[in-house]
Amino acid sequence: MSDALQATADHIATRIGSALTAPPAIAFGELTLTIARDEIVRVLTALRDDQQLQFSILIDLAGVDYPKEAERFEVVYHLLSITKNARLRVKLKVGEGQPVLSVASVFATANWFEREAFDMYGILFSEHPDLRRILTD
Repeated sequence: MSDALQATADHIATRIGSALTAPPAIAFGELTLTIARDEIVRVLTALRDDQQLQFSILIDLAGVDYPKEAERFEVVYHLLSITKNARLRVKLKVGEGQPVLSVASVFATANWFEREAFDMYGILFSEHPDLRRILTD
């Protein structure tokens, strides 16, 4: 891990360490955090509001399907800090039928991304302001 990414990982661990389910890792040149499902709102709020991090943009939210695993789905959040010129990936595992808290209150763009993951994968987002199909009938 590069010194800058290690410093970022260390700082994040001090802020949200209890939410991590695995040590921070590097994948595709970006820091990746794996967190507990019920911690997503707290974690994304901390990453956005921390003055040393400033991950103020949710670039994307994606669903990933691992059909043979007990917790079949992964929800992946891609964040950008313009001021720090850094990207961060946050992942969580979720089983079929288990809800993930919506982060639309943290990042408005999550509204559409969550609807897409719901429509394409059936991933449920609790407390979503308008969880309905967006792409399919």
